[in-house]
Amino acid sequence: MNTNNPVTSSTQRPLWQRMLIRRLKFLAIVAVVLGVAFGGSYLFAPQWLMRADAARQAMAAHLETHSVDVGDTHWVYYESGQGSITLVMLHGFGADRNVWLKQAKILGEHFHVIIPDLPGWGESTRVDGASYNIDAQAARLNDFVTALRLQRFVLVGHSMGGAIAGVYAAEHPEHVAELVLMDSLGLKTTPNDFTRAGLAGKNLFDYDDRAGFERATALTFATPPQVPGRIVDVLVKRNIANRAFNDKVFNELRDESQYLSLQNRLDKLTMPVLGLWCHDDKVMDISGLDSLRNGLKNSSAISSSILNGCNHMPLLEKPDEVARIITSFALSH
Repeated sequence: MNTNNPVTSSTQRPLWQRMLIRRLKFLAIVAVVLGVAFGGSYLFAPQWLMRADAARQAMAAHLETHSVDVGDTHWVYYESGQGSITLVMLHGFGADRNVWLKQAKILGEHFHVIIPDLPGWGESTRVDGASYNIDAQAARLNDFVTALRLQRFVLVGHSMGGAIAGVYAAEHPEHVAELVLMDSLGLKTTPNDFTRAGLAGKNLFDYDDRAGFERATALTFATPPQVPGRIVDVLVKRNIANRAFNDKVFNELRDESQYLSLQNRLDKLTMPVLGLWCHDDKVMDISGLDSLRNGLKNSSAISSSILNGCNHMPLLEKPDEVARIITSFALSH
């Protein structure tokens, strides 16, 4: 009898071995199928991978997606947490609510967190011909707050979102218990390459190819993220598709009433204010932090934090540190 016969030897294996082999084969098949699906998605539909990754992070942060219709806007927003303190977090130019995902996972453990797509951005409504400057957005934010029946909350804004947050807080101090301004637009700063180009009418956030994307990320990140090529292609296509709207808003923000919108209202801020800045910000120069501190004549408390090792995107480059600073500030008052 030939004991090396593979059929005979396989039938003589213990049951647990046969079950293990079957499971391993099944897992190998699943891995191949997933690999093919992932590779196909990466090559032919990389935007699906981006949506899936955002959904994965939102799920990990226990964020739920909600929406509300108010005024001319269908607002789409994330919400999580059951804390007694509510945080409302506003993104910057060219971004959407997903830019806060890393913070939301941490902050949701302590606070009730609301993160909208600002009107015109992300999945919220964009109305042709409407203004999306700082004043118009602050007015829409008031409609949003009213629709959600929010009373007093901590308002956090980054970059353009900082200017909107500051203007809203100045006009509606009864709702804003504390204000956090992160690398904020709207303040007087020492001119840099970005602001000089902007005032001359050139939007350095525009790009048409992978090289342009690299220039844009070098402008906003101390260490630009390593983004796969096909994902970059999606971002390039999106930037081109949104070019007309982006440039329209950018040109609105070039008006002095807008790029100094917060500077002109600092004396109206009576609540505690935190200025949070990256030391080497190439977009909103750190001199804006001095303008903020010197202009807060009536604030009940003034705090500031300067981060190293980041550029204009501390919420992505220093997510844990940013969340810690916001937590400490929100709980201290």
